[in-house]
Amino acid sequence: MRRLLEKFVRVRPRPEDPRYLLALDIGTEFVKALVGEIVGDHVEIIGVGRQRQRLTDMQGGTVTDIAGVVANCDLALRAAEKMSGVVAHEAVIGIAGELVKGASSVVHYKRADPSQPIDMSELHTILDKVQHKAFERAREQLTWETGYDDIDVKLVNTAIVDVQIDGYRVTNPVGFQGRDVSIQLFNAFAPMVHLGALQSVAADLDLNLVSIAAEPFAVAKSVGSQDEGEFSAIFIDIGGGTTDIALVNNGGVEGTKMFAIGGRAFTKRIAQVASVSFEKAEAMKIAYSEGGEKLSDRALAAVEEAVDADIKVWLSGVELSLAEFDRVDHLPSRILLCGGGTGLPQVIEALEGQDWWRHLPFVRQPTVSHISPSEVNRVVDKTGKLTSFADITPMGLANIGLDTAGGETATETLIKKLSRAISN
Repeated sequence: MRRLLEKFVRVRPRPEDPRYLLALDIGTEFVKALVGEIVGDHVEIIGVGRQRQRLTDMQGGTVTDIAGVVANCDLALRAAEKMSGVVAHEAVIGIAGELVKGASSVVHYKRADPSQPIDMSELHTILDKVQHKAFERAREQLTWETGYDDIDVKLVNTAIVDVQIDGYRVTNPVGFQGRDVSIQLFNAFAPMVHLGALQSVAADLDLNLVSIAAEPFAVAKSVGSQDEGEFSAIFIDIGGGTTDIALVNNGGVEGTKMFAIGGRAFTKRIAQVASVSFEKAEAMKIAYSEGGEKLSDRALAAVEEAVDADIKVWLSGVELSLAEFDRVDHLPSRILLCGGGTGLPQVIEALEGQDWWRHLPFVRQPTVSHISPSEVNRVVDKTGKLTSFADITPMGLANIGLDTAGGETATETLIKKLSRAISN
């Protein structure tokens, strides 16, 4: 289908060979597609497209109807490609859902000969041990949650958090001597059934799938002054089907959590309270997020009643998720929001409340703010269409795509991330 479109899309003439990247955020409510041109160390967004999903296409951030999702993605891609004038084949696709697990693991490796400098081969051995430990932990957790034995999981994203030799933090362990090597590595895993669905979507769209990225990881790695090594924040992304949380501590992603309360849950409650259809309730929710001037007094009261009832449950989900980050001494006192669901005023009001945070290891009451599209690292919007905090996730995917579009092997990418992340 998309190959036929190439005959009608005029590729921009360039003296050099341009490289294009497609970021595809397949959300529960909307598919968002960004076409970008890779220019040096950043990507310039030159095409934007979005398409609403049907209620039966996605549930809780996961694909439930592959054919329906493919049709929606095709429409979003057509719009982005028409705007950009090019067809991008290399794609990075986001993955979300409660069964996507991300956490950091620490492996302490005692070397047989501390006087021998660490070489690349030994470093690979150490990293393999970390990956195996994280894999087993993720599989055990998913087996417990789903009730299925030996569930098939696969690594989605990985990043170095910390490397120490004999208690001394180093930027790259290669060439160092020492006995005790400690490596902290963040890994995100997802069930193969979910990954397979996204791979099928990419295949049906004739895309070269260069990466599947856990969406909270993509957002966390794309925002903030992480080059200073001191950046710490809690990222909360409320999508249509899930709330995704990522914890960044001193520039490294400590872990990600997800729970199945998103914008669709608020819409369903509004439909119930106001006795209207889901489509009408969605329109009322959007109007309410935009200030509520377009709503009647009765409709405004119904939306406020519905959201007030569910926001307490949502905040409890945030508390429980943050409590699971028990490896950190204290939580960052900065909360950054993105996703369409964070447009509800009760979200910020709840997070700025006086009590909930006192039950968690915060040093002080956290500040709360939305992420601006201009804050996404290495992504430049040339279209003027990316103006909302709802656009942060696909922009984050575009940023992650810069690290994988070069065709490197997983090991090469991992070693590059080790050198860059730790030195930063």
